[in-house]
Amino acid sequence: MNAWRAAAAAGIVTTALLTALLAGCVTQTQGGNSVEHTPTAADKERGAGVHLELASLYLSRGQTQTALDEIKQVLAVKPDLPKAYDLQGLIYAAQGDTNRAQASFERALQLAPGDGGTRHNYGWFLCQQQRYDEADEQFAQALAEPRYGDAERTLLARGVCQARAGHWALAERTLSRSYELDSANPATAYNLSDVLLHLGQLDRARFYVGRINANREQSTAQSLWLAARIEHRAGNLQAARALGRQLADRFPKSPEALRYEAGKYDE
Repeated sequence: MNAWRAAAAAGIVTTALLTALLAGCVTQTQGGNSVEHTPTAADKERGAGVHLELASLYLSRGQTQTALDEIKQVLAVKPDLPKAYDLQGLIYAAQGDTNRAQASFERALQLAPGDGGTRHNYGWFLCQQQRYDEADEQFAQALAEPRYGDAERTLLARGVCQARAGHWALAERTLSRSYELDSANPATAYNLSDVLLHLGQLDRARFYVGRINANREQSTAQSLWLAARIEHRAGNLQAARALGRQLADRFPKSPEALRYEAGKYDE
């Protein structure tokens, strides 16, 4: 997966918050006497929430076993929490344990069938397993949820998956819709440009990748190489070489720079 096809976000939990919420029993001193405070149901609920956030944080750092341990803490308190099973599915998927990942996603959806976020995650998992039709159905159900508020993200994932399945025209429509909703996302622009190259719509492909490369902070080896391939396909060899030189100068050790040096524009 290239740099435009994945992203992760994590929250930060302070030491003080952890101390307050994760303690199984708190001892306070009143007038010189120790008083035991047994956590209430609300305390346990808050603690489960912190464990869930920690699991997400550890997963984003690639610490999957530690993330899984945090999920076990959550499920010990709230065994029917859909979000815990959803995140557990992501963790197992990251570990390559596809059977447990699928079981986790299915349990999450059994508990919360209307959760568009879980359907998105399950759809992406199925796409990575090359189960494209099943993935597309999960994305469709996520987008059909009236309260789902992340349509542009799911349209992006759905479009990428449709492209992987070779459904280029469908992918173009899906990614164009995602771009309409969030034109600032370089991942959408990149994938839409790539699909348009496959469809031979070179002017449109040039436009979308050009928006990425116009911003040096957004441009990558992948986006520069895509632009070079578009120009090469269009017969603009001078422009293709200029982009290739920029690629080689900025990202000399990248696979894309090696392809440029070898003249492998069509791979």
